[in-house]
Amino acid sequence: MEFKDKQSIYLQIADYICEQILLGKWPAGQRIASVRDLAGMMEVNPNTVMRAYEFLQNKEIIFTKRGIGYSAEEQANERILAYRKERFLESELPDFFRTLYMLNISMDEVSERYTKFIADTYPVIK
Repeated sequence: MEFKDKQSIYLQIADYICEQILLGKWPAGQRIASVRDLAGMMEVNPNTVMRAYEFLQNKEIIFTKRGIGYSAEEQANERILAYRKERFLESELPDFFRTLYMLNISMDEVSERYTKFIADTYPVIK
């Protein structure tokens, strides 16, 4: 995994775990990768993965069963979407708006490009 400089590694690992859950690779109730396995796969210290797991437990996205390991919560998908939406609105959107303002890009232009992006990327299946 290629880590970015702008975000803590444990948060990037938490994002990876969330993506796996959203993609259905780690369904709710089923065991996810152990701390050691994920640390080895990502070539990071197990303490870093443990920090990501603790973060996700605090967000009620994953839980641990003694002797079995970690699993995704039943409501994991909804909680991941809510967390990511909140993070986007609080952290990324203000930067986006600042850039729009500095470059004098109108909301109409953004809307046009967004509509085109959706049409090109997610065409309606008939």
